[in-house]
Amino acid sequence: MQGLVFWLVYPILWLISILPFWLFYKVSDLVFILVYHVIGYRKKTVRNNLELVFPEKSKAEIKQIQKKFYSHMCDMFLEMIKSISISEKEIEKRFTFTNLEYLRKLESLDKSLIVMCGHYASYEWINALQLYGLKYKTYGIYKKIKNRHFDDLVKKIRGRFGGTLITTNKTTEVIRYNQENEILGNYGMIADQSPKLSRAKVWIDFMGIRVPVFDGSDRLARKLDMAVVYLHVEKVGRGYYEATLKPITEDAPGEP
Repeated sequence: MQGLVFWLVYPILWLISILPFWLFYKVSDLVFILVYHVIGYRKKTVRNNLELVFPEKSKAEIKQIQKKFYSHMCDMFLEMIKSISISEKEIEKRFTFTNLEYLRKLESLDKSLIVMCGHYASYEWINALQLYGLKYKTYGIYKKIKNRHFDDLVKKIRGRFGGTLITTNKTTEVIRYNQENEILGNYGMIADQSPKLSRAKVWIDFMGIRVPVFDGSDRLARKLDMAVVYLHVEKVGRGYYEATLKPITEDAPGEP
């Protein structure tokens, strides 16, 4: 059954992925109309969250932000599909890095690096990092998909430019193995998700709200002496992104 679902859906995804960008984003506009205006996917939840973090804004302003969010979300979803066939030349043009020299400086320290990322600005295209002749191998941490055919597709997409995926339950094991065998790497980890309340250990203020956060990256960096950076990504145009590496620490074990 899993295979049937995959082979029914995959041809559609592939056809969307090879569309020229001007037509590709027309499809995204149609998806936005379907998701926002027809289905109304989680509109109430999104609106409530926006009102919670922006209490000073009017209903009209909240609605404008909400619509922009949904439009951006649809672009991100479609750009993930575009990753099936996008060329190296195209992705290098559309996803650029402002300070790769800082990453090369960190690589000169001969210690592995945790790159914290957010679910924002076509995070799927961050894999372009491997195209810039870096010394270290790039790894991405991800949650395995139940349908093995779609899981294989995700691994193929995210590994097209030389990166390697590690499932969340194998992260510590793989990093430890690499460290013990002097294999240095850049490990991309998503930083904007929350654990279940029953497993919450660390809480921080985020946009004025007290929220639980995962602390696995912090513990790994301290225990294995890894440098940590945050990859700040900005959408500079539709389908164009600019990423900047922002230092967090080069000496995690020495942090308070």
